[in-house]
Amino acid sequence: MTSAARIIAACALLVASAAAAPAQDAPWGADYFPNVALTTHEGKVVHFYDDLIKGKTVAIDLIYTTCQYACPLETARLAQVQRVLGDRVGRDIFFYSITIDPAHDTPEVLKAYAEKYRVAPGWLFLTGSAADIESISRKLGLYTAPGEAGPDGHTPSLLVGNQATGQWMRNSALDDPRFLARTIGDWLNSWQTAASRPLQSFAEVPALAFDRGEYTFRNHCAACHTIGGGDRIGPDLKGVAAHRERQWLERIIATPDALVAADDPIARALVEKYNGVRMPNLGLAPQDADVLIAYIAQRSDEPAPASAPGAAGTAIATSAPASRPAPRPDDVAALVDSYLRIQAALAADRFDGVLDSALAIANLTVKIGSPAAGVKVGINPFAQAADLRAAREAFGALSDAVIAFVRGAGALPDGTSAAYCPMARKSWLQRGKTVSNPYFGKAMAECGEIRN
Repeated sequence: MTSAARIIAACALLVASAAAAPAQDAPWGADYFPNVALTTHEGKVVHFYDDLIKGKTVAIDLIYTTCQYACPLETARLAQVQRVLGDRVGRDIFFYSITIDPAHDTPEVLKAYAEKYRVAPGWLFLTGSAADIESISRKLGLYTAPGEAGPDGHTPSLLVGNQATGQWMRNSALDDPRFLARTIGDWLNSWQTAASRPLQSFAEVPALAFDRGEYTFRNHCAACHTIGGGDRIGPDLKGVAAHRERQWLERIIATPDALVAADDPIARALVEKYNGVRMPNLGLAPQDADVLIAYIAQRSDEPAPASAPGAAGTAIATSAPASRPAPRPDDVAALVDSYLRIQAALAADRFDGVLDSALAIANLTVKIGSPAAGVKVGINPFAQAADLRAAREAFGALSDAVIAFVRGAGALPDGTSAAYCPMARKSWLQRGKTVSNPYFGKAMAECGEIRN
């Protein structure tokens, strides 16, 4: 399995039945999970299956406290999720962060780390022997061979599950906190705690107003920062675009680790002021820095600073659409190919393979990044699609997002056509010039027309 396949993002697809199953019938029980001893950040010895997993709804990730890449955002994001779930964490939902560096991360180190991120009760940070932790990570499907997943040696995945019902799924630990909270709080007990309300028709859903600045800030910054809401894990960013030099802002956004390593006095002072929490290197491009600086300036009610001559970024007027890094052609082709597999299955009245293709699209949106943000939103409804009818309902929003994405990429893959169904009032992409309607399937396979 590739590294990208391990990063389950923008949607969570169930890997087990959505219907509750008796605990004794669940395949993941005492004979599957290791029951090894671990030590909490509070110094208490617990057993992994008996004390942490058995009969519980859990969210589990792997971290290490010296990580300068995904772990800080991963932990800050999960702290947001904990705040959304409130006192349910520690009562009927339990969070566990297991270190993959037990030689360094003693209970005392983990306790200090938890305090930095203002962790509330119900969330344990755990250490143990290296062999036992590797055994757990392999059983959870979170194991990554050293050096295989990038500079920090592992991927930011979050495993959530309900041992009693046998429902388990793996998400990106960096996903939207409200989405993660809904996944953990409602889906894992077959919606027993979800509010009962009628589902909204797609026809009633307002058009998506996508603001790339807001999306980038929420996705990368909001776990630690506010704009005018006061300090959080990191500083309040209101006014920062006016009182910091543009080039420094671009560097702290794109390569914060390099700035600290160069002993930049401002970066060092921020690390000291905010309890040793370092801003992680999230692999943001100059275009992302442009968008963030413009958005922060806009939210601060002030003009964005102009780029210095020869600087990597370019100033962007807050009223103008931001430039986007062009996605790789092979990533565009792979995403469209997965979409076309869904389209062909629905046109043939098949549900088989639809969720696998949706998962492939979700993985690709993570790899492509912000240019595929609309597709990431469009793929989310497939997380709840349990049959052909539901998949067809979800397909409309995905089609709109994929068509917009392909237009933005500037090319339609060879052999691909756009089609429109006047009865459903929906468009889609397909292979070939013979109409193959995914909304009505074989019942009205040729309903529609090929369009440019």
